[in-house]
Amino acid sequence: MSSIAAMSDHATNGTSASGRTATDLLEIRGLAKHFGAVQALRGVDFHLAGGEIVGLVGHNGAGKSTLTNIVSGSIAPTGGRFAFDGREPAIWSPAIAKSSGIRCVYQELSLATNLSAAENIRLMHRSLCGIGWRARARALVVATLDAVFPGHDIDPDRRLADLSIGARQMVEIACAFSQTDSAVRCVILDEPTSALGHEATTQLLAYVRRAAASGLALILITHRLNEIIEVCHRAVVMVDGRVVAEPETAGLTRTALVELMGTIEVPRQAGDRSAAGRQDRIALAHSGRDARDLAIRVAAGEIIGFAGLDGHGQRERLRAMFAAAENTAANGAAFVAGDRGTEGVFALWSIADNLTLRSLPSLSRLGLISLGAARRLAETWSAKLNVKAPSVDTPILSLSGGNQQKVLFARALASDARLIFLDDPMRGVDVGTKQEVYRLLRSEAEAGRSFVWYTTEFEELRNCDRLYVFREGRAVKELAGASIDHASVLEASFGGGDV
Repeated sequence: MSSIAAMSDHATNGTSASGRTATDLLEIRGLAKHFGAVQALRGVDFHLAGGEIVGLVGHNGAGKSTLTNIVSGSIAPTGGRFAFDGREPAIWSPAIAKSSGIRCVYQELSLATNLSAAENIRLMHRSLCGIGWRARARALVVATLDAVFPGHDIDPDRRLADLSIGARQMVEIACAFSQTDSAVRCVILDEPTSALGHEATTQLLAYVRRAAASGLALILITHRLNEIIEVCHRAVVMVDGRVVAEPETAGLTRTALVELMGTIEVPRQAGDRSAAGRQDRIALAHSGRDARDLAIRVAAGEIIGFAGLDGHGQRERLRAMFAAAENTAANGAAFVAGDRGTEGVFALWSIADNLTLRSLPSLSRLGLISLGAARRLAETWSAKLNVKAPSVDTPILSLSGGNQQKVLFARALASDARLIFLDDPMRGVDVGTKQEVYRLLRSEAEAGRSFVWYTTEFEELRNCDRLYVFREGRAVKELAGASIDHASVLEASFGGGDV
């Protein structure tokens, strides 16, 4: 259980100078939290009303997840005041938060992957018990999935471990919105679309609007700032554990929101470098599975993108090419996983140990690893990616999800691999870091490295020299340079044009 200092005065009546009203479901004042030497929250004020969608934005490590973890009862604050539904609880825990109607979709998926969707929803709702509980649990999870993600095609009896990360994300979201004996009053969505494709993202955002219209309070955390502007009523901008701005989203531009976060966004241009002189330096050629599946070639110094609707074979082809490169490339290949929880992070290791893992052969002499060289490599690349931590000896799980992802990028870039494969790697990464990574990838490509990049965000594809659009498990269209545009990608994704 976690305790929260009681507020000395009651929830505000009427409208205060800060904009708070008597209808506020949640009110926080002066919230503070530290993890050892890391000061995660520094006196945060926050409020949320029923029927309101608030977007929580900020760079990785700004304190967003810490704030919402306190609201959901997962961690205890160091200090501050807290009121929910006009009451000032002396004790706040996950069980109390849940019984009060608070649900949370965590950035790192929290369901039991050895169980099915129906079994997971049974764990959430203890009223699903007795004879016939499985049928009722199955009906509840299917009904909620149908409401949020129509046409989802998820088997409620299949183990979550056997589902794609996108499908697991959909199940987690459905569980959060489901209700039995207690009503859902507030849902916290921490990077809910990071693993979803375009269609599922559109469905979720539409459902969020409908839920708010029915009176539900929602907190949306996402680095996809267009989603904040599109669906939220208000944005709360956090920098270094503090709230620095609370603009209304009506009329707010993406550029203005980025600037409030302390970053100047540089417009990205489509990759338009000439292929002349590079196509004779093929780093990898990979044949398709049949005549309708395009052969994919990757030239030295080229950034290749995989596009199309999520789940149409991009990940499978990416992994097949990685396996081929591992066996044929002189220095092997490096891989940056988007699903860092199961494929990327070694949870019990430090930042340095995680970052230098791919580089151990080059750090070894006569079978012995140079600890000094390993530490210098970790410190150099941790600084290049601006990993926010007291030192490289910090346990990686103490970092925010976005900072963990930076470590995975650093692991690949610090290695001697000339071919690097990126599996939707920007999940949970803030806009400022994204721009730094884009520049870094371009710089590495200019130096001769090659990248194969699958992403569900179209704007990221504009950093590529060429794209392969996938449909129904095959690469069906190649686009290059100025021909990389949203309309062309969509047309190829749905089978239009000459495909």
